[in-house]
Amino acid sequence: MLFFRHLIHHNMFVDRVTLDLAAGKGGNGVVAWRREKYIPKGGPSGGNGGRGGSVILQADTQVYSLEWFRNRHHLKAENGRQGGPNNQQGGKGQDLILFVPCGTLVKDAVTGEVLHDLTEDKQAVTLCTGGKGGRGNDSFKTSTNQAPNYCTEGKEGTACSIELELKLIADIGLVGFPNAGKSTLISALSKVRVKIAPYPFTTLQPNLGYIETENYHRILIADIPGIIEGAHRNRGLGFEFLRHIERTKLLIFILDASGIDGRNPTEDLEVLRAELAAYNPEMLKRPYFVLLNKMDTEEAQEHVELFMENYSLDKNRLYLISASEGEGLDVLRKAICQETFE
Repeated sequence: MLFFRHLIHHNMFVDRVTLDLAAGKGGNGVVAWRREKYIPKGGPSGGNGGRGGSVILQADTQVYSLEWFRNRHHLKAENGRQGGPNNQQGGKGQDLILFVPCGTLVKDAVTGEVLHDLTEDKQAVTLCTGGKGGRGNDSFKTSTNQAPNYCTEGKEGTACSIELELKLIADIGLVGFPNAGKSTLISALSKVRVKIAPYPFTTLQPNLGYIETENYHRILIADIPGIIEGAHRNRGLGFEFLRHIERTKLLIFILDASGIDGRNPTEDLEVLRAELAAYNPEMLKRPYFVLLNKMDTEEAQEHVELFMENYSLDKNRLYLISASEGEGLDVLRKAICQETFE
């Protein structure tokens, strides 16, 4: 079997590709004869061709992106081999096994219909079936036809055009405005280095990290590029990456308490929740935490007091932190572990 497993490259995150796939053609049967005395024409001995290889898609927890497919849009399994003399059967073509991340949707490229949803490790689906091998002349021998002088060609394998769309299966999805500190937080919580800079839209693709618990369990975190007001109308980065937090167990709203960009956390939370509701109202029904970040700044106290006056959600799910200074992260990490493994 042909195996293609591909791991994430940090400079490229591909989460949507279109592929033309084809199974292998079956091998041809052959006409051949035995050279033995007293057997008509030596007797037929042409073997059958082998079946063509199939195309199989398999989910793998070690694969995080569809990047491997970025420049590989036409993929084909191996053809079956031709039969041989002395009743030799042609070899089967190798299956083409393509590994994709857990959370990959398989869609019809023309209609957009969802054909498969690969969510579990090692979950596999056969997309194209290899063609049947042709018959050699030996297989046509009957009591009334002792010396058939014909064979058949192998059948073509099936083919399809599909779209792969990745919806990451992360435990936690970080949601916040550009420059709210999501990249800093994911680095501090998971010790994963991501690009951090004091300007909007530093993150132009989802960053992934994980928290490792005392029991060596891993909690996967997806840092989604910043939402802005009007994202549902495709302002900024729009909703391009929000599908990656649709499956998360816990949403974390991260707010800039410093107000350094002329915004305030009260309005930011309202906008973030409104944009999520415009994308998918069900997302507001799942567990959440609200983080007031950058509490180490001088401006934070004034904004926090105003925020608390207007805050109507569960205060037990509100955390005051400074991701850059590490303040409040131990308590937050413990709360995340408890919430995730309940």
